[in-house]
Amino acid sequence: MLTVPVRLLGDTDRAEVHRLLDSEPIAAAQVAERVEAGGLTWWRTGARVFGYGPPGRLESLCWLGANLIPVRAGSAAIAGFAELARREGRRCSSIVGAADAVLELWDRLSPHWSPAREVRPCQPLLMTDERAPVPPDPDVRLVRPNEVGTLFPASVAMYTEEVGVSPVAEAGGRAYRQRVAELVRSRRAYARFVDGKVVFKAELAVVTRHTAQVQGVWVAPEWRGRGIGTAGMAAVVADALERVAPTVSLYVNDYNTPARRAYERCGFRAVGTFATVLF
Repeated sequence: MLTVPVRLLGDTDRAEVHRLLDSEPIAAAQVAERVEAGGLTWWRTGARVFGYGPPGRLESLCWLGANLIPVRAGSAAIAGFAELARREGRRCSSIVGAADAVLELWDRLSPHWSPAREVRPCQPLLMTDERAPVPPDPDVRLVRPNEVGTLFPASVAMYTEEVGVSPVAEAGGRAYRQRVAELVRSRRAYARFVDGKVVFKAELAVVTRHTAQVQGVWVAPEWRGRGIGTAGMAAVVADALERVAPTVSLYVNDYNTPARRAYERCGFRAVGTFATVLF
C-alpha cells in the first residue's frame, strides 16, 4: 500500500497538470506535447500519468508509458513514483528527464529492475530564442513526403549510433518507419541532400506552444568536420522559430564535444541538465 500521496491523474486534473507543465516549459516538453494531444486518459495516450500531492496542490507528476518521465519531482515524490514503478515492473524503454530526479529514481529502482543497458547521467538541456549568429545552410529544407525512403536509412544510422541498438531489429523497423514518415508529414523533418543521399538531418521530435525540441541530429560520417552540422542547425533554428514555436531546445550528451560546440555556435545556452537511463 502506498504511504505517500501519489494518485492516478485523469482529465478532471487537466487544468492543474497544465499549470505544472507550464512551470517547466522546456524540461517538461515531452510530457506536455503528449498531454496536449491525448489528455490524461490512458486509453488515448497509451500511458498513465501519476501525480504527487492532493487535488488542488499538485506538486509533481510522472509519465509512465514507453518512457518513464518525472516532472518537478523532489525526493518525496520520487519515493512514491519509484514504489509504483517497482510494484508494476519495468515496461518502459528508458527513464528520462531532469538529472537529479532521474538518477534518484533509478537509484531506488535499480535493485528491483533488470540492469540498465546504459546510464547517461549528464546531458545539458539547451535552449535558444534567437536566430543563430552563424549563416544557415541554404540547402537544408523540410523533407518531402516522397523522400521518406531516402531519409529512412539516415534515420536508422542516427538512431543506431545514438542509442546503441538498431530500430529495425523489431518487425523490420515498421513502427520506426511510420514515425519517420509522420515527422515528414507534419513538416518536422529537415535534411540536406547531396547526390540523392542525406548528408545532414534533424527533426522537431517534440512541439509545444513553448518550444520545439530538436532530436535526431546527424551528419553523414564522410561529411563530418566541415561545419555541416553547425550550418544545418542554424537553418533548423531559423525555420522553427519563424514557423513553429518561440524557442528551440534540445539535450545533448556531455561527452559529445563536436555537437556541443555546434550548438554553442548556434546560440544555444544551458537551462538545465537531463539524464537518461536506457534499457
